[in-house]
Amino acid sequence: MLKRLDPVTRLEQVCDAEAMKQIGRDHREFRIDRSVVSAIVEPRVKGDTLSGKGAAFRSRGKWYQYSFTCQAAPDRLRVISFEYKLGDEIPEAQWSQHGLYQ
Repeated sequence: MLKRLDPVTRLEQVCDAEAMKQIGRDHREFRIDRSVVSAIVEPRVKGDTLSGKGAAFRSRGKWYQYSFTCQAAPDRLRVISFEYKLGDEIPEAQWSQHGLYQ
């Protein structure tokens, strides 16, 4: 399925999945069911690397901001490295302006 996506969308998808996997593994208090790397600020693409400061993930009905750098393989089907830093909870009053939902 990923192979059918354009390269930038594919990169975003594999990085979203990796964020959910790593943050969920490192922070067991979260139950992540959604990640959006372009939630608050569009991420930057440089080669096979995607980075941004405006990503968000949803856990237990709340959204949290994070920043990240995600390097994928040249075919953008798998992640080679992923680093992140957690941010603050995003107030519910700001969800709609960023396209976030319950």
